Amino acid sequence: MLARQRRVFCFDMLGYGRSDKPNGDVSRGVQNELFAALYGHWGLQDPDVIAHDFGGSTALRAHLLNELNYRSLVLIDPVAISPQGSLLVQAAKEHEEVFSGLPSYVHEAILRAYISGSVANALRDDEIELYLAPWLGAEGQKAFWRQIAQMDDRYSEEVEWRYGEIRCPVAILWGEKDEWIPLEDGRELARRVRNAPFHIVPNAKHLVQEDAPEAIVSTVLGFWRGLEKRD
Repeated sequence: MLARQRRVFCFDMLGYGRSDKPNGDVSRGVQNELFAALYGHWGLQDPDVIAHDFGGSTALRAHLLNELNYRSLVLIDPVAISPQGSLLVQAAKEHEEVFSGLPSYVHEAILRAYISGSVANALRDDEIELYLAPWLGAEGQKAFWRQIAQMDDRYSEEVEWRYGEIRCPVAILWGEKDEWIPLEDGRELARRVRNAPFHIVPNAKHLVQEDAPEAIVSTVLGFWRGLEKRD
């Protein structure tokens, strides 16, 4: 649906998804630099950016630290307010080698439970397999716990005091039942960003794109139409 309105570019962060998974730094400290490089490579000029979770953090950092200009920014349950990290995240940060060395079936069981907790409506088997696939096998398992271990509040703390400096219109969507990043963080983010409409998505957890994709499409298209009327 959105592709009918815009030419779509997808940034698959290094160490995630189908991208390479190097045994090195894949923290948010490098993701905004990579995004800035791709922004230039693609020849983008004032794009409409939609970003979720760490992607939201990366978009914010690239805008404020790398001075990338956006026409608009839609944030969906972004990692933006510190402190951050569930009990699992805190344990993995302290014991990365233990988690990386778990038997593969234990690792997969943890992943299934972890991903299942991110949605209000249970994923079908074929859907959850798409989320599992990048993190299975010897390389995938190490990559999953590596990126967890490299989570650090300083990457949010570096920019969160500057959200009032954002130079483009912003809209924020948040899953009402998000257990990974609480709704209170969304309200705090909306308070810090000037004039940002805050949309709470009912019956949705962290993966709003799975629980309520129609809410994202409707909000984004409505937001863009509003900007076009202003232009």
